Amino acid sequence: MDVSLIVSNILNPPVLAFFLGMVAVFVKSDLEIPPPVAKLFSLYLLFAIGFKGGVELVKSGISQEVILTILAAMLMSAFVPVYTFFILKIKLDPYNAAAIAKRAGGISLPLTVRSAPLPSSPPVLSSTNWGLTLMVTW
Repeated sequence: MDVSLIVSNILNPPVLAFFLGMVAVFVKSDLEIPPPVAKLFSLYLLFAIGFKGGVELVKSGISQEVILTILAAMLMSAFVPVYTFFILKIKLDPYNAAAIAKRAGGISLPLTVRSAPLPSSPPVLSSTNWGLTLMVTW
């Protein structure tokens, strides 16, 4: 087993942040991320995903497959809050069901659809390698 791979994975920033959070809980620290910094992280993530998706879309070009994927992503992102609302309305009042459904839809709206290179055998319908990021906000 390659020790450098293990060390690089352990020193990965998300893994280090996870362990910092665990240590903070164990020592009962009042460590928290200030709200402006949390908002900055969210905006940075949205921009990074959007720019990466835009670059990949320019590389792949707009084909019928890409347009159908965008339409499917938009339909799915609109459908999640609707069916979530009706499921939650069974147990909750309409106001709380709507609030939770909106939150579930808000989480699922930045939808990343990535495709890895498909194997050459057996033959498949599409062998293109493309990436697409669709961010829909109401």
